[in-house]
Amino acid sequence: MTVIQQTTAHPKDRLLRTDRLPHIWCPTCGIGTAVSCFINAIEESEIPEEDIAVVSGIGCTGRVAGYVKLDSFHTTHGRALPFAVGLHTAKPKMKVIVFSGDGDLVAIGGNHLLHTARRNFDITVFCVNNFIYGMTGGQLAPTTPLNARTTTSPYGSHEFPANIPKLVAALGAVYVARWTVLHIKRLTRAMQEAIEKPGFSFVEIIAPCATLYARKNRLGTGTELMNFYHDHCEIRHGANLDDLDLQFQEKIICGKFVDINKPTYLQMVRGEAEEEAVA
Repeated sequence: MTVIQQTTAHPKDRLLRTDRLPHIWCPTCGIGTAVSCFINAIEESEIPEEDIAVVSGIGCTGRVAGYVKLDSFHTTHGRALPFAVGLHTAKPKMKVIVFSGDGDLVAIGGNHLLHTARRNFDITVFCVNNFIYGMTGGQLAPTTPLNARTTTSPYGSHEFPANIPKLVAALGAVYVARWTVLHIKRLTRAMQEAIEKPGFSFVEIIAPCATLYARKNRLGTGTELMNFYHDHCEIRHGANLDDLDLQFQEKIICGKFVDINKPTYLQMVRGEAEEEAVA
């Protein structure tokens, strides 16, 4: 058998821990695409790479911190945000980015999400939403659409899912957007804008889970699920937040919904805040 060795570096290798590859994500999972967009956003950002830190929790998306070649911290389940707040408070000049999943950030870490957004810490959050607990067994999540099946809701979910953009916007986030992993250029741009935005910024990233979510709901392969996203997405910038609820296999509204200016937590503490008109 002939072994072919790669002699040239991949364009993304500079910001990836290639010694830890291959990664653990399943075929057709959207997390790898989200990481690729993230790397592009960092390269296009005005913030130096040495001033960026990535924090994540437990779960499929939580493994991102271990694959990027940046200062990173893989924390306990649901506790990515308090770790990020501590890091930001100790090193306020460093841009802290939380990259984790819907189960980690909105479910187990939901209380931390509320108060980090409310206080307007200068932290950016990238939340990959695959509608399920992926790594821990495919259980029902707060983002699971009504009537969708999971391992803990075999007859379909009877819970209304969380409208994450509306939640973080209501708590005071200064930047809120939602894109799927198919919107590569738009997602990259949103990530860059969120990173450069002073204050609590949040991007929800809709990604397929072929191994558990698609299988439990008989939605075909991950590719078929992504094709569904492609055909059922509607870009509506500044949409009414009440219209952003995600229904089972229905239209997904994407876009930039909030982009305002207001003092950050540390500016308020230091008395450095200036009165800014909320756009």
